[in-house]
Amino acid sequence: MAEVESGSGSDILHGARVLIVDDMAEQVAYIARLLELQNCVVYSAHSGEEALAVFEEHEIDAAIVDIVMPGMTGTELCTHLLERSSDAYFPVIMMTGMTDEDAPVRALAAGAVDLIVKPIRPPFLLARLRSSLEHRKLHAEIVRYKERLQEQNEHLEERILDRTHELETTRQVTAFSLARLSESRDTETGAHLERIRLYVRILSETLARHADFSDIIDDAYHDLIFFSSPLHDIGKVGIPDEILLKPGKLSREEFEIMKWHTVIGGETLEEADREAGGDSYLKMACEIAIAHHEKWSGAGYPKGLQGDDIPLSARIVALGDVYDALSSKRPYKEAMDHEKTKGIILEGKGDHFDPRVVDAFLEAEDRFLEVRNAHVDLDDGVPRLQRIMDDLSRMRSEGNAS
Repeated sequence: MAEVESGSGSDILHGARVLIVDDMAEQVAYIARLLELQNCVVYSAHSGEEALAVFEEHEIDAAIVDIVMPGMTGTELCTHLLERSSDAYFPVIMMTGMTDEDAPVRALAAGAVDLIVKPIRPPFLLARLRSSLEHRKLHAEIVRYKERLQEQNEHLEERILDRTHELETTRQVTAFSLARLSESRDTETGAHLERIRLYVRILSETLARHADFSDIIDDAYHDLIFFSSPLHDIGKVGIPDEILLKPGKLSREEFEIMKWHTVIGGETLEEADREAGGDSYLKMACEIAIAHHEKWSGAGYPKGLQGDDIPLSARIVALGDVYDALSSKRPYKEAMDHEKTKGIILEGKGDHFDPRVVDAFLEAEDRFLEVRNAHVDLDDGVPRLQRIMDDLSRMRSEGNAS
């Protein structure tokens, strides 16, 4: 055997676990001795079946396999080793005689990383093995880097999702707070906005099953109309108190002024949507604010839109708003029961309301009743802002008395 220097502690061969497979015991002993001088940990086998048993029992870093063996060939063994290895890159170096001209093709097809020709030249074999182990080490580092990068990406995605959820929650709370702020001047009672958005979500979910709307209404649409609908009357902040809070019927002139709340709300939300970059949730809120008093027949306001020219979101909110207005107590009227309210809505089918929205209401009327019963108004119809002021005044009086 040619003289070969022992490997140093820093050499990648030091401690490397190498499996040698050859049916010729002398060849196995020769290579084993060569590798042991480099401080490798050597495992040996004289057949493919024996090699697989050793491979299953021990952790192996590389294999040196003879191509021509009785029973399982070296190429077949190479394929089995690669299939059973837990590493994405497992180096198999194959050996062959000089007369085997087809060996390179068979070795590469089986997945071997290299091919050496017998008789073995020690420096050449060690160089090939060293190179294969370096590639294995580099590949393992790349895999670990990708795994760390994947973990970092997943962590970043989680943070982004958390932040997005926070922003979405803030957006929803802000929109509802704005609606409640507008409502504070009105006589509509505290649970009105909560009922409205629940009614319109029920209608949206029911209409999604209709062939005319299946391509329009999806889960995102349900959420959008749920969070946008409370802003339907935000334009009332621009209506004078003497009209907004009037307990009796409005005069013709007063009603014309009251109609302007749709335009005020629509223009305000449209400007806010532009400031937000366009195509925000305020776009639907704008549609609802300006068009929820339009009628299917074209007799509504402010533009006299007719049929499908009225935005679908506004058609949905129109029914939910009317249902709540009729079934709730106001300073100027008592609440109607569900059956009477339903009767009025049926009378408005094809006139006030989109017939398909009315059909959706009838299909889901039990859910409407559940919402109505679960969100009952507990006040007397006095404007919320006035109730707050009255409570403050009462608290001051009680404090002075004590």
